[in-house]
Amino acid sequence: MNDNRLTLSVAEAAVLLGIGRGTAYECVRTGELPSIRLGGRIVIPKRALETLVNGAVLSDQ
Repeated sequence: MNDNRLTLSVAEAAVLLGIGRGTAYECVRTGELPSIRLGGRIVIPKRALETLVNGAVLSDQ
């Protein structure tokens, strides 16, 4: 994966989160997973994903 990219595909984000692709798309649909639509593509901003995960880890402690 190219570390210079600012976004991930939904499938790439799913792999990083350890969830299925279908679950990731469902999370995008419900707004649980922050996303942006660019043309016909849905992408996940890396920074938003990191913020989401860091916030979840902190709130569970």
